[in-house]
Amino acid sequence: MTVRVIETAFDPATEIAAFNTAHGDAGALATFTGYCRAATAGRAVGTLYIEQYPGFTEAEIQRLADDVGRKLCTLDLLVVHRTGTIHPGEAIVLVAALAAHRGEAFDAVRLLMDYLKTDAPLWKKETGPDGARWIEPTAHDHDRRAHAGEKV
Repeated sequence: MTVRVIETAFDPATEIAAFNTAHGDAGALATFTGYCRAATAGRAVGTLYIEQYPGFTEAEIQRLADDVGRKLCTLDLLVVHRTGTIHPGEAIVLVAALAAHRGEAFDAVRLLMDYLKTDAPLWKKETGPDGARWIEPTAHDHDRRAHAGEKV
């Protein structure tokens, strides 16, 4: 399981190409890439700023990835997460799961994203023409996370 928390822009296609998929038992690779939107709930977004606690953030995301990997028997997982200032159109997060079957790969990506959205120690602030606001996980995010284990 590989976790990288970085402050520079990254290319999801390059990251996926470099991900070690040469595992003999692999039958599926599923990926998710999240991008910074130009607007949220009708509000223009100029930048998204994501804060982390260096060392702790990576360790916690690694713990989450390890838990998902064990629970869903994935062969490998990759998480690349941006911090710092991110502009609309730039990638924020990439999650890739390598598994024996597509269902496990899809479930691993979905579950890990639910954990990242609600449990990862990352703090997000959007800034736009009408000011700045901190972004919190929604009730829907928490509900999806609470029931995530029931779906896999």
